[in-house]
Amino acid sequence: MTALVAAMVTCAPFATAAEVTVTHSELPGIGAEDGVMRRDPSDVIKVGDLYYVWYSKGTIPPGYDATVWYATSPDGKEWTEKGMALAKGEPGTWEGASVFTPNIMVAEGKYWLFYTGTSIDFKKGFNPDSKIGIAKSDSPDGPWERLATNPALKNSDNKEDFDSHLVDDACLLVRDGKYWFFYKGRQLGKSPGETQMGLAIADKPEGPYVRHEGNPVIPGNHEVLVWPQGKGVAAMIGTTGPKEITNSVLYAEDGLNFTKTHTVKRGPWAGGAYRPEAFTDSGKGELPKWGVEIGRPKGKGKGKLPCIGRYDVEESK
Repeated sequence: MTALVAAMVTCAPFATAAEVTVTHSELPGIGAEDGVMRRDPSDVIKVGDLYYVWYSKGTIPPGYDATVWYATSPDGKEWTEKGMALAKGEPGTWEGASVFTPNIMVAEGKYWLFYTGTSIDFKKGFNPDSKIGIAKSDSPDGPWERLATNPALKNSDNKEDFDSHLVDDACLLVRDGKYWFFYKGRQLGKSPGETQMGLAIADKPEGPYVRHEGNPVIPGNHEVLVWPQGKGVAAMIGTTGPKEITNSVLYAEDGLNFTKTHTVKRGPWAGGAYRPEAFTDSGKGELPKWGVEIGRPKGKGKGKLPCIGRYDVEESK
């Protein structure tokens, strides 16, 4: 283990004894459809009798031509696509080429839709310049109003910082009365495989969000999947990052200094989770039991594009 990883993440003695196994299934309504890309789903919230999810929708596999759409479900298994939630920004702006990778926060009686935007059209040699914005609404069905203060988080101006190239993939918690905004970042000159996770905190849901001085808080992970776990914060790490933390669950009682607690088998791909305690600040959060992810359509062919699937989680000790 490198000195950097050892300083940021430690392995609990029982880490190899605790395991999380993930199973995957298709989702009617927002699953595979020829010529249609759906990917990068948000975390799932429940409003009344319906579950809600937001996601990127477009026509190319990477999602860099996308707009943000949403769907609802009575049971988390059968979904109905409701329509577009957020269009691209004005041409030439930081979000003029694509808006994608949404996530949701519920706070102060409103809904806060975080999303990533790029200004560059997708073409050969494409290198994203993504930043993160916020739109708000009184209803999960919209309409959505972009904040005049956008972008809420942009790449660092210091080229030595881990997020000097881009920021992406917001994941939100309410903790100690403040708004915690986890995200992934990449440094100038680094590859996607060298993505790391950062944290920004605000006193209000609209911000301003201030980067934590200890960033990056996790030295890896290409997808940001975080939830409140008891008094602390847990994160599920996929296949990107130092081998000491990949395919694992990490936990930090202070939300900053993470320890490995579980190994993960067949983890979700860019998953969002149903996290009922994410915004309650209750100290009662648990390992999510299910969520949504990027699905892999069966078969091959030009029309086979990413879709939304479901995953379920089982913990063994």
